Formats: sequence, structure tokens, C-alpha cells
Amino acid sequence: MTDKKFPVTDEIREAMALIRRGTDTFLIEEEFEQKLARSKATGEPLRCKLGLDPTAPDIHIGHTVVLNKLRQLQDLGHQVIFLVGDFTAAIGDPSGRNATRPPLSREQIEANAQTYLNQAGMVLDLERTEVRYNSEWSNALGTTGLIQLASRYTLARLLERDDFAKRYAEQLPIAMHELLYPLMQGYDSVALKADLELGGSDQRFNLLVGRELQRQYDQEPQCILTMPLLVGLDGVVKMSKSKHNYIGITDAPNDMFGKVMSISDDLMWNWYDLLSLRGNDEIATLRRECAEGRNPRDAKVLLAKEIVTRFHNASAADAAEAEFNNRFRAGAVPDDIESVEVESVDGQIGVAAMLKAAGMVESNGEANRNIDQKGVRINGETVTDRGLKIKAGETLTVQVGKRRWKRITVK
Repeated sequence: MTDKKFPVTDEIREAMALIRRGTDTFLIEEEFEQKLARSKATGEPLRCKLGLDPTAPDIHIGHTVVLNKLRQLQDLGHQVIFLVGDFTAAIGDPSGRNATRPPLSREQIEANAQTYLNQAGMVLDLERTEVRYNSEWSNALGTTGLIQLASRYTLARLLERDDFAKRYAEQLPIAMHELLYPLMQGYDSVALKADLELGGSDQRFNLLVGRELQRQYDQEPQCILTMPLLVGLDGVVKMSKSKHNYIGITDAPNDMFGKVMSISDDLMWNWYDLLSLRGNDEIATLRRECAEGRNPRDAKVLLAKEIVTRFHNASAADAAEAEFNNRFRAGAVPDDIESVEVESVDGQIGVAAMLKAAGMVESNGEANRNIDQKGVRINGETVTDRGLKIKAGETLTVQVGKRRWKRITVK
């Protein structure tokens, strides 16, 4: 940073509060506050970078958390850079790995890159986004440039990284090309002259390498912002397809709306922090109103409509709300609904067995009596078929009678 100090106004403080919201790591806040103040004084937008390696097509909203933060920076008037790591994907990010990640083919990388861009366009304004590919400068380095880059960082520093340190201590293989990954990602920040780099919570080491390399190249070091992993529908573990606790960005509007409405009130506020583009004051007002007696369901509806609108459109969100209200007109889903998992057999389970396994009835006979009396509802629909089979992978909101509710995931 330059020695010159720029005045920090209330507008800057408000921007810092918005950027800080929901973050896992924000380094160094004082430096970034000065970057914002300088940007305000000079009219020069900051360069805010997010790099994603197209290692697989990401299709659930948990992957958009960091994109939402980038959109907030874009709406504050800064230049956001969506970097497709087509070069680094060919190396394979070792973050969080206890084994070498197999490199991808060029065909896989190109196909996945298109998916990433389509996904980014659902959150970012691509017309105002600088889209880059790190092969632009990485390929041009050549052997000599790569050796010179490697000379700027030590093996000892690389082995401080948790995943490398654990594998080294356990005498597990670390391939030489994996050691290049943090260097190449760090060099991206040099090539782009980034003021801020964003990433998931597992990317902190790589982002710090970029900050150090910028110093080595006589650039002002970037600040670092990492985002936590989004907790899934079950309110317990991170959102994941394998855990069947996710909302896909291609889910139908009604399904997307209903899944958001199924989360707990506590989780709802965490999702507001990580997924909503609403301002801090508006979210704080909603929380205060709910604490003072407003039904939290109202806030959940607003969040559900915002998410459906983002991935579909406002009309679809309105229609999904109407459909949800119609399906649940016989009674609202409780705010404290319990989530349970039941095991399937050969990929499915009968409805009566599911209700018993979930502890909603004492026996299959009781389950069938409730079905005959039209006292069982799944996702708002009355169950009339005793022979109904539920497939593994489904998460259902289930009601037995008037007061027994559970969210059941079939594994």
C-alpha cells in the first residue's frame, strides 16, 4: 500500500460491512478499507478476482456462495474478474486432498469451463465482468519463465500447507506437479494485478501465495477473502449431491422454492448472509421483526423468491409461491421440523416402512391406517397408495396427522 492515507467515510464503512458479511477469512481488513478509500478518491475501481478450475460441472447453489460475494463487489462498482483456470485444471488442485488428483483432458476442461460460465452468468452481470483464462499467461511462461517463478518460493513454505504436511508426515506421495499448483494460481494474481482475491475456505494457502508473489514482483499485495461452505438442507453438513441435501441450480422453480421453505429458521439467517444480495440493513430489519413476533415464514418466503428469481425469473417465483401456498393450505410447515435419514433397500423403500423407520408411526399397520384415513402428506400431497415406493436420494417433507412432521432423507 502507498504511505498516503485516504479518508474513510461512512459510505466506505457500509461497504466494508457488506463485504465482511458471511466471510470466513478477510485479510487484511485495514488494507482493504484503504484500497476502497483510494478507489473512492481516485475513481479507479478495484480489481477483484475469483478463479475457478473447471474440474467438474458444479450444479448446486452451494457453489454460488463466492459468486454472490463477487456480485456484491460488482454492484459496489468494482471490476470483477472471473478467471477460468484452464491451465491450473490440467495440474489439479491438491487442496484438501490426501492423494494426487488426476489431471483432466483438454476436452473435459473445455466442456466444464462452459458450464462454469453459464453458472456465473446466473449470478454475475457478465457484460460488466472481465472473463479470463489463465492459459493466456501460463502457456507463455515457457520453461525458463517457470523456473524463474519457482525460484521465488521455497519448498519449506510449500510444505507448511496442511494437506502437503499431512501427506509428507504419513509418507504419502506428493507429485512434483502438485507443488507447482499454488505457484501458478499465485502467478494469476500477478498477471491480473488483483487488489482482492476471493475463494472458498479451503483456498486460503493458495491465495496467500498470490499475495507473496505480488510482493516478489513489486506489486501491491492483494487482500484475501474466503467464504465458508454452505450448510445443506439438513442443517448439519455442507451442501453436497452425495448427501442429498442440496438445491440444484437447474431445479424446477416449485422444487427450489419448496426446498428453501423446508430449512430451519436458524439456517435461514445463515443462508441470507451467504446467498442473498439484499443489504445488511434490510436483513437486520427482517431479523428484528421476526424477533419481535413476525412469522419467520415471511422472511423465508422472501429468501425463496429471491433464489428462484435468480435462477429462473420473477414470474416463476410468484407462481412457485402460489403453488406452495396451495399445497400447504391445510397447515404450515413447522419452523422446528426435525430432519432424519432412513435406509433404502435396493434403492427404494415403501412409504409405510419409511414412516416407521423415521419414528413417525409405531408400526406398518399404523402407517397404513393413516394412509387410508388420508392422514399422510408428502410435500403437501395426500398419500392414497399404500404401495408407494420412495427412491433413494429424495428428501421429503412428511406430515402424519395434524401435528407430526419430519423431513426425511432416503439414503
